[in-house]
Parts: sequence; structure tokens; C-alpha cells
Amino acid sequence: MAKVNLHQSIESIGQPRWNALCGIQYPFLRYEFLHALEASGSVSTATGWQPMHAELLDDDGNPLMLMPLYLKTHSWGEYVFDWAWADAYEHHGLNYYPKLLTAVPFTPATGPRFGTHLSPAEVMQQLPALVQSVCSQTHASSWHGLFLPQPELRCAPQPLLHRLGVQYHWFNRDYRNFDDFLDRFSSRKRKAVRRERKKVEQQGISLRRIRGKAITREQLDLFYRFYQMTYLKRGRQGYLAPDFFHRLHQSMPEQLLLILAELEGNAIAAALCFIGEDTLYGRYWGCMEEYDCLHFEACYYQGIEFCIEQGLARFDPGAQGEHKIQRGFEPIATGSLHWIAHPGFEAAIRDFLQQESPAMQEQMEALHGWLPFKQPDVQAQ
Repeated sequence: MAKVNLHQSIESIGQPRWNALCGIQYPFLRYEFLHALEASGSVSTATGWQPMHAELLDDDGNPLMLMPLYLKTHSWGEYVFDWAWADAYEHHGLNYYPKLLTAVPFTPATGPRFGTHLSPAEVMQQLPALVQSVCSQTHASSWHGLFLPQPELRCAPQPLLHRLGVQYHWFNRDYRNFDDFLDRFSSRKRKAVRRERKKVEQQGISLRRIRGKAITREQLDLFYRFYQMTYLKRGRQGYLAPDFFHRLHQSMPEQLLLILAELEGNAIAAALCFIGEDTLYGRYWGCMEEYDCLHFEACYYQGIEFCIEQGLARFDPGAQGEHKIQRGFEPIATGSLHWIAHPGFEAAIRDFLQQESPAMQEQMEALHGWLPFKQPDVQAQ
């Protein structure tokens, strides 16, 4: 295996070297996003996310691959749930934590997880030895790679366990406008969406889509208050510090879209999205009070309209939520890879996944039957 360097901060790698391999089209792997997480204190040893980024070098010392990597002391903020695995370890008197995680913190969005010029097959050839080596060095129980793209998942070799998940994404079928999109719906489902949008209008609420540098600091501060309210209603604090969002606004404004809801001239709710090369990512939402159907308008319908206007191919509105299906978001498979050091638990988890995967596939097939589209207009992804 080629030489591996571990970096306890992304700064020690630097923006030029990181972005040269990782690019900037996918917003969540670019240096500016990951650096903002660390510099704001949102990701740190204190929060249970110790950066341990892996750099794979060739024989001449040139970077072959960069991989975001974190030494975790809990499983919060991941959205691929392994609490039962941790409980089983504890029940048998073993330590599940620390574990190693290749993911974008607090971001359940499928996308590249390796910055490299290697092919997916070449990456997968290197990966098992790399993760075993780093787990040994850090005394980690396991390695987990979350929300990986399908090319990498298809090439994953036997030592890595593949776990199937499901999300709900919207796909642009070359729609001319929102009504053109709704024309694919059955009459009853089309009327339901129009009623939801009308309810927002009848409450006197207006929405604005604000991009990049046009977003003001005051608007960003208002958004952060709304974002925190989402968590406070559940008795928790949001994962992200306010400085995180301000840093993004300074370093990568061209990929930010703020959807601001206003009533009688006052902001009452907001959603923050990220613009990728061909995809809109809905990420954060919050409101001070509940308004009928406002969440659907701000987090789903405004994003769909933006994608149609900008010619974006896909809208990934975030994790979970079967209620998205009736609004035109289609079930799609997501995937993660796992390497477990303990042979007994590796066998047990492998057996669990072999039972879980067919159940997930059956669930996705059933969920396609919930789509609002006219038959046989449903196009499974």
C-alpha cells in the first residue's frame, strides 16, 4: 500500500492541495466547507469529531487521494444509524468508540468522498488496506463511509460491508415550469399540492430566493435563529455554530441559496440550500412559529421551482421523510460501506445487513407505489 499521512486539521493540507484533488463542484467536499466546520468549532475533539484526514501518497510523495476522516466518540450527526451496533459492543464488554468515519459531518447528502484522479475501482483496491491501517493506528473499532456514490459502491471489495438506505429526491424531466411538473400528477394529487401552496399565500406569507453575496449578514443571523429553533423545540442545540455560516458566506457564496419567508415585512422562517454542479441540496430549515404548509413551500416547492428555472437536474432535500413522496420526490437507494475489526461482530453485522438489504429493497418498491404521478408515468431511478 502507498504511504498514508493523517492530518488532525484540514489546514495542514491546505486549500490548494485539497481542492486540486477534491474540486469545488460538490459543495460539501470542498476545502472551504470542511474548513468552516473546523474553524467554527462545530467539528473538533470537544464535539466528538476529531479530524483525522487521510492523504494517500505515491512512491514519489505526490498525493494520490484525499479522504475526509474523523475519529468519533459517538454516532450523532451521521444519519446512518448504528446505535444498535454500539449497544451490542457495550453489552459484550467491548468498546465501539472510538470509530473512524468518512463522511461530511451533519450532511446526509450522497456525493464524492474521495478526492482523487484514480478510478472508482482503483480507489476501492486501496481502501481496505488503508482503513485497516488507520484503524490499527488510532485503536478504532471500525471504519464507516457514508452516502457514497454508486460507482464506488459497485466496486467495493469483499472486506467492506455494504449497507442500503433510502432517500427521496426530485428529478427534472425538462420541465418548463412548476405547472408543467404538476401535469405529471394525477388530478387529486395535483389539487392537493396546489391547495398547500394556496394556504401559504392566504396566510399573507411571501417567499424570496436570495443567492450568494446578495444574502445580508442580518438575514444570515435571522436564519441562524430559525435554525436553532428547529433543535430547541426538541430540547437540543443545533450542531453548527453561527460562525460556520458566516464563513461559508465569505468563502463560497456562489453556492448558497437562502429561501426567506416573510409576513407583514418580517422574516418568520428560512431555509438554506447549496447549489452543486447539477443538483440543489436542501440542508437547513427553521421557523419561529408553525404556519400551515409553510415547511412544504419553503423546503420543497421553492427548491423545485429554482431547479426548473436554473436547469438543475436534481433536488436532494435532505434525509428521511416519506411525506416527500406525495409531493413528487422519488425513492432512491443510498449506500454506505463499513469495515469491522472484530471478527465476531463483523460476521454478526454482515448477517444483519444480509437480512436488512432485501427488506429495504422491498420497502423502496412499495414506496414507488405512493408516487403521485399518472400511471404508467412513474420512472424509477
